[in-house]
Amino acid sequence: MKKARQLSPSQRRAPGAPLPKPIDAATVVIVKRDVANPTVLMGHRSAKHKFMPNTFVFPGGRVDPDDHTPPTSGDLAPETMHRLRRRRRVSFRRARALALAAIRETFEETGLILGRPLETAVEPESLAPDWRPFFDAGYAPALDALDYIFRAVTPPDNFRRFDARFFIIDAALAKGEIGGSGELVDLQWIPIEDAMQMPRTPSPTRGALATALRLVRENKPLPQPSDAPVPALITRYGREAIEYD
Repeated sequence: MKKARQLSPSQRRAPGAPLPKPIDAATVVIVKRDVANPTVLMGHRSAKHKFMPNTFVFPGGRVDPDDHTPPTSGDLAPETMHRLRRRRRVSFRRARALALAAIRETFEETGLILGRPLETAVEPESLAPDWRPFFDAGYAPALDALDYIFRAVTPPDNFRRFDARFFIIDAALAKGEIGGSGELVDLQWIPIEDAMQMPRTPSPTRGALATALRLVRENKPLPQPSDAPVPALITRYGREAIEYD
C-alpha cells in the first residue's frame, strides 16, 4: 500500500461537508500493441481543471443520462459484461451506459471514433444532442470492441468523487484523425513504461497503465475470460490499495 496523494485546498472536501457519492465515469486506454514499444494515447488536463488538474490522463468522463439510449453496432462481450456487473450490482443498462460514455468522451476529447459504419440510417431527432456528431460521422458505437480492465474510486477527502471504469481497445480499431474538443491538450502516443514514470500521471491512470502493460506483455487476448480479476484502486484509512472486483 502507499500513501494517498496530497490534495490542494481547492480539491479537498470542506471540513464538515457531506461525503460526496462517487459518480459513474468511464475512460478508454487506446493501445498500439503492434509496435516494439507499446504506446497509449494520453492528453494533458490544464491547471484550470478543478478535478485532477495539470495531469496526463486517458480520454474519458462522467456518464450522462443520454448514454443509456443510443443504438449500437455491437453489444458488450458477455465476458466483459460479466466482469462489469460482478460484485457491484451493476445492471445491464448501467454497464452499457459506462461503455457508451467511454466511447462518447473519447470522440469528444480526441476525435477518434470507436465504432463501425452505420448499416441503417438513424434519424438525428431520435438522438440526444451529445451523440449526434458521432452518428453524423456515419458510425455507431461498437461496445463489443471494448474490454474492462481497471476500476478506481476517488478518495473520500476529495470534493468531487468518481467511480471510474477503465476500458481498453486496440488502436487499430479507432478511426479518424486526432483532434477533439480541446479539453485534453497535447494529445500524444506515449510508451506505456514512460507514461507510468511521468510525475503528472495520477495513481488511477498509473494503475490502469500497469494493467494494460501486463496484458500486452502476456499477449492476452481481449476480451479476457469472465473470471479474470479486475484490479480496483480504493482508499482505505487514508491509504490507496489495490483490491479486486
